[in-house]
Amino acid sequence: MKFFNSSINFESVLKKYFSFKNETLSLEPFAELLESVKSADFTDVLNFFRNHPRIAESFKQYLYNIFRDKTFNLSLTEANILSENAFVPELKKRILNKILPPIVNEKTIWYMIDNVSFRPKNDLKFLHNLPENEINELFVILGISDFIIMPDVKREMLFSMNILSWRVTGSAMETEVVRMAPQYRNFDNPFLALQNELEELASEFEKNTDLQLHSKDSRYKQIKIYIGQCLEFVNIAFKNSSKYGISGKINQSLLKIRQQVQRIYEIVQLLVIDEERDVLINSKSLIFNILRYKSHRNNISELINDSTRLISHLITNHTAETGTHYITSTRKEYMTMFYKASGGGIIVGALCVLKMLYGYIPGSDFSHAFLYSMNYAMGFVMIYLMSFTLATKQPAMTAATMTKVLSEEGNIKSDSTEFAHLVSKLFRSQFIAFVGNVLLSFPVALIIVYGLDVFFSQNMAVERSDKLLKDLDPFQSKAILHACIAGFYLFISGIISGNIGNNSVFYQIPERISKNISIRRLLGKNFAKGMSAYYAKNWPGIVSNFWFGVFLGATAPIGLFLGLDLDIRHITFAAGNFAMGLYGKDFSVDAYTFWISFITVFLIGFFNFVVSFSLSMFLAFRSRKLNFGQVSEIYRGIFRYFIKNPLRFFFPLTSGLDKRADDMMNNTSTVATKSEDR
Repeated sequence: MKFFNSSINFESVLKKYFSFKNETLSLEPFAELLESVKSADFTDVLNFFRNHPRIAESFKQYLYNIFRDKTFNLSLTEANILSENAFVPELKKRILNKILPPIVNEKTIWYMIDNVSFRPKNDLKFLHNLPENEINELFVILGISDFIIMPDVKREMLFSMNILSWRVTGSAMETEVVRMAPQYRNFDNPFLALQNELEELASEFEKNTDLQLHSKDSRYKQIKIYIGQCLEFVNIAFKNSSKYGISGKINQSLLKIRQQVQRIYEIVQLLVIDEERDVLINSKSLIFNILRYKSHRNNISELINDSTRLISHLITNHTAETGTHYITSTRKEYMTMFYKASGGGIIVGALCVLKMLYGYIPGSDFSHAFLYSMNYAMGFVMIYLMSFTLATKQPAMTAATMTKVLSEEGNIKSDSTEFAHLVSKLFRSQFIAFVGNVLLSFPVALIIVYGLDVFFSQNMAVERSDKLLKDLDPFQSKAILHACIAGFYLFISGIISGNIGNNSVFYQIPERISKNISIRRLLGKNFAKGMSAYYAKNWPGIVSNFWFGVFLGATAPIGLFLGLDLDIRHITFAAGNFAMGLYGKDFSVDAYTFWISFITVFLIGFFNFVVSFSLSMFLAFRSRKLNFGQVSEIYRGIFRYFIKNPLRFFFPLTSGLDKRADDMMNNTSTVATKSEDR
């Protein structure tokens, strides 16, 4: 099919093809006319048809010929409905269809749309923008105003609903799907009831092709009830995902079931005729719906949005529960955070020296990547298991907590001062964690490198000092970019933690451990229970910290291998490197080098925080269907609160808002409960 010049006058096209009785089945006249009509005044098109009844009749007969015996059930049962039960195969399929459209049966309406409309979405928009009275008149002129009551059309629609009901029943009866909604185990399955009702409706139609539904029809009401129950089943299954976890496959299956049930509802609505005007309205709706389904059929962004929203919600739900532990309320909690951060700083100070020593070991880029990765990974896991704190690990957790607070019904509309006070508690918790990390990592790195100097009579930091100090100068290095890369890795580690937590619940790993016969016989029931509890509590944190270390350690060697200036900068490691750089120079550095390095340490911390917190907030906002416009007033409230109470953002000063802020945060904490029937 060739592309037509949109400047062609529609009158010349109509006269060219329809000034005589045109018996052709070619789609070229229709495609050429459609392009020419879009560039004309539609009122002129209608006037032309009014003034040239022979041409209008010829065109009407042409439409009848090309649409005759063309089925459209594929347009109702396939278009804009997930065809795969997993995300990746569906994504691959849509990408391939975008690049190379699939071969379609020529006896279908689907084929006609593909060969007549080059841009179905734009054509649908064009039709929607036409005045209603004009589009109604066009339908009358073309003889399709009563399209919806034709027996062949109703037969196709009933057949489409039955196809959808058979498919949706099969999907809904899968074991993994059924156990997501155990509430329905003791009730009649609504999917089977809907299928039976639609089959009976189709049987009645075969006996009486004049059968017509109306809004007070008992059968129509029953179908609506079953559809409502089916959608409620899907909603309950999605709600239970926080309790049971969910896999990508089950998420996709539930989305597909919901799409199919909603499509059945949209079709059955078109069969309901209460008044004479409903015939025209429903005829238009059917045609517009077919175009709408087709225009969104291979939409990739919609697939990604729908498929990933629930998973991101579950990930942020897990990290939100963890994030409540990183927000301090009292002076005791504030100082506890300082002590935990100090412990983290001690370990990081040692890691800085170890990494420097690993750098002296001869070997390939791969061997250095492995050594650096294991150095970071084991250190971070140690910090986690010893209940210490690495300050920049907090933003990914606390961002989800703050968003969860906002998503609670009413919080987003409540007094923004209360939320601003909660933000101040978050900020001062981050502040004291930064202080604890930096205050200890600097002297610990200094003491260790000094001890090595005394023990081996060699200053280990001499060869590395120039590079260590240069890396802390944002004008001579890419320190800020590298700090942002570290912030991105912090965000990814939060996602890993949430995903591991979700999978642990979905696959019931703790329960499997506690009830494993081999473990119980060899090591005892109490050991199995203890191991189960330990796994549930610590495994997500261990895995996320391990991979965070791998990301940090492997970035520089991989960048070197690829010829790219890639590296990471983390505030706590920057403080330790600053100490080693000074010691390597025997503390003989100029004022510029000292102060630029000192300032850059905190700049690195700022960008670590901003990048990880911003990305985590974006993910959490998206998962809970919030947008930044909804909370603009809260942002302003935070700023006003900071101007009035700046010290509360750094120190644990008491306030009358403490209890309300704590309640807002504690109300979001949910405990994943287990179901005995699972």
